[in-house]
Amino acid sequence: MRSTVAIYSLLASLLGVAAAAADECPAGALGVSRTIVVDPSEHARVGSMQYGESLPLKDREIVLTFDDGPLPPYTNRILDTLASECVKATFFMVGRMVRGYPSVVRRIYNEGHTVANHSLSHPFTFHKMSVDQASYEIEGGFDALRTALGDPKAVAPFFRIPGLLRQNSVEQYLAAHNDMTWSVDFLADDWTHISAQEVARRAINRMEARGKGILLLHDIQPATALAFPEILRELKARGFKIVHAVPATADRPKTVAEPELWAARRSPEPKIWPRTLVVGMEEPEPVLAAPSPTSFGIESFGPVIRVAMAQTFERQVVRDGEALLPAVPAWPRPVAYYVPPEANVLPIPGAHNFKYSRPFRLGAPDKPKLAGKKPAATAGAKPKEPSVFSPWPATRQRTVGHQLSVVRPPVNLNAPQTQTR
Repeated sequence: MRSTVAIYSLLASLLGVAAAAADECPAGALGVSRTIVVDPSEHARVGSMQYGESLPLKDREIVLTFDDGPLPPYTNRILDTLASECVKATFFMVGRMVRGYPSVVRRIYNEGHTVANHSLSHPFTFHKMSVDQASYEIEGGFDALRTALGDPKAVAPFFRIPGLLRQNSVEQYLAAHNDMTWSVDFLADDWTHISAQEVARRAINRMEARGKGILLLHDIQPATALAFPEILRELKARGFKIVHAVPATADRPKTVAEPELWAARRSPEPKIWPRTLVVGMEEPEPVLAAPSPTSFGIESFGPVIRVAMAQTFERQVVRDGEALLPAVPAWPRPVAYYVPPEANVLPIPGAHNFKYSRPFRLGAPDKPKLAGKKPAATAGAKPKEPSVFSPWPATRQRTVGHQLSVVRPPVNLNAPQTQTR
């Protein structure tokens, strides 16, 4: 009899918990539209900012991610906001922060969010560190998360490189260990110490511009905690949907998606001339506009004037009744040499193009003048002659090439200045 009563009491308590959980999610909450299960062994890198693949999302679907936490004052507030809208996110946490606040990590997991790794100490050197150093940071982050949760299966095999400072060897290491490397599709720049209003504005504008993808936020920033409720309100008002990403396991098969959904959509590249090469089309002969007689400084036009182009600088005018000048070849003018199209070696300029008509030598540099009494002139000494090719006196040396002439200040800047009238 007592066992029967205990069973009924347990069922009643479970039903009460379920009813309380249902009551916590208000009507009209944003919620999670669907959950996608991804297999890191098949898709090792996601995020169109750096990779050719992103998560297989449909239009106006968003995956929320948070980096650098946990930090109780702000992470807890973000968790409260997520719970108020029944929304799930992915938290990429730093190992040292996890060791400092393990209770927050457990709350993140218990509320149904994805627990992921963001290295042990968040160094900004992943792009140049060795594989052994990267392994220490990667495995140290995973160990801290598993220790805080007490269950290795509770930690998703997702890793985001600090600062997104990727390196091929690090990505290859992660792929060899069946860890998925996450980049992003758009940012909110919330680490740059901008206002909460600006964080929300950038996040919404960039999600609208792209239409779907992975959003990166930081749950250690106070501006993010203040802006996040506004971001969720705008997402709901604009018809966006939240998608939760989780890893595939033995009892949770991957989500089947069309291959084109994995392909990252990039913004169109600017066209750089020339982008296309047309082959097999006959180009028309070039037609140049006839110059106006006023271009040649002719003041008296007369009844009719015919102007002919000539290769000299002399102005030649042909009037009525006079013989026409010889025809001038149309542009392009013939050149002095011809290179066949199939030639593999082009002619080089002649050596005479690099010779000087005469050598140019600089005079000896002037010695600095020392204050004091001038030495007396030696009897019979010849005056010093300037350099042979120096067009100025020796006191004004000419600069050549990349030399810079430095003008001395007119006064001693260290001495006290006196103003004279």
